[in-house]
Amino acid sequence: MASLLEEKDLRVLRQRFQRQAESLLQGTENEDSDEEKKKKEKPLPRFNLHSVFWVLAAVALTYFIDFFEVVKEILKGGCMWLFTGTVLLAISLSIALYCIVYLEWYRRISDYDNQYPALVPVTVAVFVTAAICYNVALWPIWSFFTPFILFTQFMGVVMLVSLFG
Repeated sequence: MASLLEEKDLRVLRQRFQRQAESLLQGTENEDSDEEKKKKEKPLPRFNLHSVFWVLAAVALTYFIDFFEVVKEILKGGCMWLFTGTVLLAISLSIALYCIVYLEWYRRISDYDNQYPALVPVTVAVFVTAAICYNVALWPIWSFFTPFILFTQFMGVVMLVSLFG
């Protein structure tokens, strides 16, 4: 009985490979089936539970810890770490917007990683440095919760942007 099943499986497998080999030898891969597969595939929903969770977590965290009030008080105190982090974040966002708006949309360079290999690592390094500055600036208020709070804020913003686009 087992050998009968194995022979049947092998026959089906052999026929499938034979059909694929014939289509490759003819030079036309089954384009109709590719189009049918694309039609059958549904795009991922924009609103998924994961995105909504992060956005709601960031909103709730902002509300319950009085995030903006704390930042306002730190700004009144003149914290250089917060200023430095803000400048570095602005630089990081400027480089990202340069890549997206100017290179991709205006110049139509979709593979800017190969033409300008230093842009992405510099942007990431500047962003990580900004995150460290923010952690140092806010550490006296929330101590070891600071990285978790800032990460939740970051994920909330990223997921909110992904819901728009």
